Amino acid sequence: MCCSVGFARSLGLALVPLALCSVLANLLLLFPMGDVAYVQQDRLAQYVWYFGGLGGGGVLMLVPAVVFSTLGKCGCCWNESLMMCGSVLAAVVGLLGSSYSFVVSGFALVQGPQCFTVMGWTYPFDDQNARYVLEPETWSQCLQPVNIVEWNVTLLSVLLGLSVLEFIICLCQLGNGLVNAVCRPCCYKQEYSLNA
Repeated sequence: MCCSVGFARSLGLALVPLALCSVLANLLLLFPMGDVAYVQQDRLAQYVWYFGGLGGGGVLMLVPAVVFSTLGKCGCCWNESLMMCGSVLAAVVGLLGSSYSFVVSGFALVQGPQCFTVMGWTYPFDDQNARYVLEPETWSQCLQPVNIVEWNVTLLSVLLGLSVLEFIICLCQLGNGLVNAVCRPCCYKQEYSLNA
């Protein structure tokens, strides 16, 4: 067969752990060092509240994960072309979700964390265009939460990496689905000639 339903299913199965890791990383951003006090006091960075990993890279990514992994198993699907069309639409949803996660995580990384410094609660790295990431000696400006810069940089970098992987997987399925839709007539001719 021209199309690879098995390939799409494996992509769907690969998306599930990525989406779950994205949700986990976003939830950890809400609780620096496991402390709930900063959520209650609204002392988290602005972009953390956009839920890029939870919404875009997590929940929204479950749509293509479920569609890809159940491709061909659903009794309600009339034919393979319709199934692949559905997988293309799900891939577009996944591309949007992973892009949202990437953009929000990128902006959050550029802005840096909100933390308590000698000047009070502020964004000490907001005007540095993310240069602080490569200058760990400046991280000690943040007095509270303890190790907040390391916490944010690590988790946001993880979210950036996960969103790139999710984007690549959804792009692969988009290509797989489109190629299958284009070559479907030739597949039928080949299958017919083999069975004749």
